[in-house]
Amino acid sequence: MAFVTVDELKTLLHPYYIVNLILSLSFLTCKLIPPVCEIVFAGECSFEMRETEILFFLLMIVMIRARKTGSLNVVSYMTNAFVYCKVANTVLWFFTYKPYGLLYLFFFLMQGLLLPQPTYSGPQKVLYFRDGKTFKEEISREKKSAWIIEFYTAWNPSCVNFAPIFAELSETYALDNLKFGKVDVGRFPEIAAEFRISDSAFSKQLPTIMLFKDGNPVMYRPLVDGSGKLLKFIFNKENVINTFDLNNLHSESKKILADKEKSRKASSSGNSKHAKAD
Repeated sequence: MAFVTVDELKTLLHPYYIVNLILSLSFLTCKLIPPVCEIVFAGECSFEMRETEILFFLLMIVMIRARKTGSLNVVSYMTNAFVYCKVANTVLWFFTYKPYGLLYLFFFLMQGLLLPQPTYSGPQKVLYFRDGKTFKEEISREKKSAWIIEFYTAWNPSCVNFAPIFAELSETYALDNLKFGKVDVGRFPEIAAEFRISDSAFSKQLPTIMLFKDGNPVMYRPLVDGSGKLLKFIFNKENVINTFDLNNLHSESKKILADKEKSRKASSSGNSKHAKAD
């Protein structure tokens, strides 16, 4: 996990992260602060064996999930940890006193409903497709063109975490014939079904990145092997650039544009000479 950057620090100051951090550390904080512990736990401030086991189990789960999802920055690491921390806190509060557990569960659910994870709103050169017909028409419109498409859902944490990376890639590599687009498969499940992408709450195929050339899919990640098992793919900037060979794809696309411009100028020059001759 990397050190906190200035941009990550600004992100972490959003109410979503502050409230989730409070909820995630609520039990531990109340146990460790003597004045609070005296009131909440009636002076029983030492951890019971059961509580220690739950906290240790939580630590192991968070570490394992971080490795599986490839959480390489603080924001994505914390986002993946929040759910497990809040579930563990719910259990701990219920073990301590059921009314505390019910109260915590109420705040847990209210946070999910009223304060969802913030979505990326920075600069980007990404086209958001609104229906399947527009999607198919647009990616097939021009010959010798390429599209990098992200299939995502608004509620999936991995998709939310990947959004700024995809936006940055679009800012760096987008051209008139190399375009970036996004399809919300939660809203358009028929598109997900066409490309065999699961849009369920337990799906491990979100996000899915697919490269289209001349309207046809030529490459995608994550891959599914012959037995139907999903192969792990870490969605960071370097992996996407290297896997989809974006540097070469960008160079090839620029060359195609340059050749088109030369042809256009040559044609324009030829027409001009004919006009003068006439």
